[in-house]
Amino acid sequence: MEIEFKFQVPARHLKAVEQDVRAAKAVRQHMQAHYFDTKDGALASRGVALRLRKEGRRWVQTAKALGDGPLHRLEHNVDLGGSGGARPEPDAQRHAGTPVGDLLDKLLDHGAIALVETFGTDIWRLARHEREGDTTIELALDTGKVMTPPGDGHEGRASQVCELELELVDGRVQDLVALALRWSQRHGLWFSTVTKAERGQRLMADEAGERALKASPPVFGAIDAISGESVQRAVLAACLAHMLPNASAIAAGSEDAEVIHQLRIGIRRTRTALRELDALAPGRFDAAWEAPLVEVFRVLGAQRDRALLLSDMQPRLDAAGAPAIDMKPAGDGAQAPPSAGEVVRAPAFQRVLVSLIGFTASPAEEGAPAVVDAAATRQILQARLGRLHKQVVRDGKRFEQLLADQQHRTRKRLKRLRYLAEFVAPLFDKAEVKRYVGSLVPAQDALGEFNDEVVAMAAYREAAATDPHAWFAVGWLAAQQPAGARACRKALRQLAKARRFWRKGD
Repeated sequence: MEIEFKFQVPARHLKAVEQDVRAAKAVRQHMQAHYFDTKDGALASRGVALRLRKEGRRWVQTAKALGDGPLHRLEHNVDLGGSGGARPEPDAQRHAGTPVGDLLDKLLDHGAIALVETFGTDIWRLARHEREGDTTIELALDTGKVMTPPGDGHEGRASQVCELELELVDGRVQDLVALALRWSQRHGLWFSTVTKAERGQRLMADEAGERALKASPPVFGAIDAISGESVQRAVLAACLAHMLPNASAIAAGSEDAEVIHQLRIGIRRTRTALRELDALAPGRFDAAWEAPLVEVFRVLGAQRDRALLLSDMQPRLDAAGAPAIDMKPAGDGAQAPPSAGEVVRAPAFQRVLVSLIGFTASPAEEGAPAVVDAAATRQILQARLGRLHKQVVRDGKRFEQLLADQQHRTRKRLKRLRYLAEFVAPLFDKAEVKRYVGSLVPAQDALGEFNDEVVAMAAYREAAATDPHAWFAVGWLAAQQPAGARACRKALRQLAKARRFWRKGD
């Protein structure tokens, strides 16, 4: 299994990165690879890649698959020698007996399904080893392209590659993380989840970028053997699996509304994990992670709020007979706010991502706080769930009397309650957890709609400073608030009847 970080290198920083790689003895190598799959893309659909790559004068066959986290990949290489310059034929049996080979054998139905060439790469690699304490790490700067053969009326497609990989040769993951932080911060690099194989698959499908990725539940080991810190790592690993592909797409230039929305959800889930799971192993989370997460969430939220005004709120106002309103573009007359890509590529946010990846991939250091065992872990989680549930139900009884910031706090607590329930589902009866989470949905919908109207009213109030027509919107939205608040109270009151899965006999 390989453990590596992969960063995108901005074109304007390429020269500086290359100079740094050449600061010690480095080797430049030309590598040309051919990738293979089944006709229906069975390997790609399971995150498996099979390639033949010419490295200098030698051919190497490699099989790769997704591992347990953002740093881990299953990989097995077979050196095929010189072959006189002729490309050898791919043979999946060369990986027999390895974890990735077993997966490959299953997907190819034990050799019954044929392989076809799908795309290729032409890469120049500049690589050297660096020592970090007693750890050896390979630095590899790859430049070149991924390309598809001609077909379907086109002459072939290509995607440029400019990335830096840091791979752990031997030693500690923590040392790899420390080096990754230094290089990414020094050169303004951003973490990328997109492999060369994925680039090729997108070219084959003629897809411009990544699709939005939704959250998946955490994966725990044996339930009886869990500990506080293992739950922390598993939950944050699931949060990262949600955040990283969406952040990677935005950093690369995606402005897709759903990708941005999913990154915001991923950040909110991560902040929930940091807040609600800290007691499982106190002192392991870094307080410095919070501020950059909040900043990116805030900027992406402002973009989402404006989009909602135009796509949802404005049509409702038009139907109510509102006059035309001049909603000036964000940043008009002042410094324009940063784009989604700019805040995601920012060094502060990238530092948090790298640090969180390192946290999930590294075992606890010697001298770390005592491990919370399985029984204590469950008790702490039950207490956190019970506290949030009680707060939300209490607020629901008097929602209309709460101040605006208290109503917003109730909405945030409700979201944290849902995310925490989803995080711990594998530790309890999944059917009961699903039923409980389902009971939260009506309240979440009601509070979400109420919050959207509050945010919209603030935006139109600001617009009224330059366009008096916006006062119609302010008045109309103000008139909606009592009914919206009542709907929230009624939805929240239903939670008191929900069966709390963490309490026996409830």
